[in-house]
Amino acid sequence: MKKNLLVQIDFNTLRGAFPSGSLPAKENLSIGDIISKLLPYLFVLAGLGLLVFLILGGFQLMVSGGDPKATEQAKGKITGAVIGFIIIFISYWLVQILQGVFGLPKVF
Repeated sequence: MKKNLLVQIDFNTLRGAFPSGSLPAKENLSIGDIISKLLPYLFVLAGLGLLVFLILGGFQLMVSGGDPKATEQAKGKITGAVIGFIIIFISYWLVQILQGVFGLPKVF
């Protein structure tokens, strides 16, 4: 008898008593809507990653003590951060241009 107890409970009556904390989903949510919502956060996350790599590369360069291998690793980190910044910058403006050309809603 106890095995079937959960089967007999009508969970729909409990739905209003215990809110789930989430908003109801949109009916026609497309992949474009999801990307539009995530894109600003991805740019911020990429910018924070850029800042972290620049700081780590600079710190590693300062404490390398003239060691050629450590200096090259630090320069590689800084170079990667600068290249990442260029990619972020170009992708941001590419999104802005494509929004203008295709008449898409503004993300930023």
